[in-house]
Amino acid sequence: MRDRKAAEAAGRRGERVAGWWLRLKGWRILDRRVRTPAGEVDLIARRGNLVAFVEVKTRATAAELDYAIDQRRLSRVAAAAEYLMSRYAGPQDDIRVDVLLLAKGSVPRHIENAWIG
Repeated sequence: MRDRKAAEAAGRRGERVAGWWLRLKGWRILDRRVRTPAGEVDLIARRGNLVAFVEVKTRATAAELDYAIDQRRLSRVAAAAEYLMSRYAGPQDDIRVDVLLLAKGSVPRHIENAWIG
């Protein structure tokens, strides 16, 4: 139980850092931790006419980030994004699924358009 709570706290910290990093890059955070019947989206961000549904992964070391995300997880984020599109994006908007990887002591790695479904 203690490990689960520590992982949850680390994930929330990572999402806060990711939100700040995206804001510094010109994004506006529309929502956080949005749950749907299809899954959860960590961050929903907008820059211009682009809306990104962002999966955030935090690991202790940069080496662990290479294994932090897989197609199964991305497909759940994409399904949740599809469920939420009409709420956060208009017909003129472009939509994509991004991944933001964070590890202590390293620059965040932003993988744009990570899901091609």
